[in-house]
Amino acid sequence: MTHTGVDVVDFLFYTIYPVIGIFLIETISRIIKSPKWIKLWIQAVVAIGFGIYYWFVLPEPKNFPLTALVLFALAIALIYQGRRAKISPDKSPY
Repeated sequence: MTHTGVDVVDFLFYTIYPVIGIFLIETISRIIKSPKWIKLWIQAVVAIGFGIYYWFVLPEPKNFPLTALVLFALAIALIYQGRRAKISPDKSPY
């Protein structure tokens, strides 16, 4: 991946960081038994945060706008599912 200015190992780390963040929130919310909608909205905030970082904070040849768009789409889906879980918690399998 030298054409993007990012080493392969760094690219793998950039891919793994949002996954680690979302799984940590999942684990912590299960330990403290928080409501599903709060967990989903916090995961959406993490996805938005990584999306902003990947698109706007990283320097130009090393930023990932497509990855950021995917994270923003994931955040929208998480917010929608969180809203559904808040309205009717029994119907939410998350």
